[in-house]
Amino acid sequence: MRNITMTLPTAVPSMVWGWRELLGLCKIKVVAVMLVCTAVGMALATPGLPPLTNVILGLAGIGFASCGAAAFNHVIDRRLDAVMTRTSRRPVASKRLPVSIALGWACLLSVAGVTLLAWQVNHLTAALTFASLIGYALIYTAFLKRATPQNIVIGGVAGAAPPLLGWVAITGQITPEPLLLMLIIFAWTPPHFWALAIHKRDDYARAGIPMLPVTHGIPFTRLQIWLYAWLTVLTTLLPVMIGMSGTLYLFIVLFLNARFMVWNWRVWRGQDPSAPIGAFWFSIRYLLGIFGALLLDHYTAVLIW
Repeated sequence: MRNITMTLPTAVPSMVWGWRELLGLCKIKVVAVMLVCTAVGMALATPGLPPLTNVILGLAGIGFASCGAAAFNHVIDRRLDAVMTRTSRRPVASKRLPVSIALGWACLLSVAGVTLLAWQVNHLTAALTFASLIGYALIYTAFLKRATPQNIVIGGVAGAAPPLLGWVAITGQITPEPLLLMLIIFAWTPPHFWALAIHKRDDYARAGIPMLPVTHGIPFTRLQIWLYAWLTVLTTLLPVMIGMSGTLYLFIVLFLNARFMVWNWRVWRGQDPSAPIGAFWFSIRYLLGIFGALLLDHYTAVLIW
C-alpha cells in the first residue's frame, strides 16, 4: 500500500480572533504613558487635588479616544506593518483580525471617548481630543508618515497634546502653562523616535517609509537627534523660568537631563551600534521622570504652603 502524505498550506492566515487581538490594537503601553502625562496636566491645573469625577471620566474618555486612534493606525498601516519585522505580528497586519472588525472597534472606541468627554467633562476637552485623534490617525498616519521625513516633527503636535487635554479637563480653558507642557513632549518626540528609526532603518526602507535615516542618512539623523535633544533640555527648564515649578523639580530635571544627554551623545558619536535603541528606551523613562518631577514639586509646594 502506498503512503499518501498530505501537505497542509502553512501560509493561510488564521481568522480566529478574540479580546487579545482587540486589546492589541490599542497600543496599551503607549496610551499608558500618554495618560500619565494627562494626569499630571490635571494635577498641575489646580493648587490642590483636582475633582475626582473629572479625573476619572477625563482619563477614561481620553484613554478610549487614544486607543481608537491607535486602532485606526493599525488599519491604515496594515500593509506597511506587514513588511516590517517590528510590526508584522500586529493583529491586522498578520491577518489574525479582519479589517472590518478592527475598523469598527476603532470607531467605537473613538466615538465613546469623545462622547464621554463632551457629556461628562467639557466640550473643549472633547473638541481638542477629537482634533488630536484626527491629527494622529489621519493627518500623520495616512498622509505625513508617507509624505515627508519631517513626519515625526509635524505630527508630533497631536502626540504632545495629553497634558493640555488633562489641564483643560479640569479648568475648561487653555492657558500658557499646559502649552508649555505640550512643548516639552513636542521637542522630546524627534530624538525619541529618530533613535528608534536609526535602529530600524532597514525596516523603514523596506516598507518605503521616508523616515529621516532613510532619506537623509544615519549621520545626518544623529546630528538632528543631538540638536533636538538640547532643545528638549531647554524646554524642560522653562517651568522653572516662569515660576511654574521650583527647586525640587530643577534638581531632578538636571539629573535627568544629564543622563538624557549622555545617551544622545552616544548616539551622535555613532560608535556604539546599541546606542540608538538604548537611547530610545531611556527616553521613555526620561519623559515619565520629567512629568513625575513636575507632579512631586507641585504637591511638595502645596504641602509647604
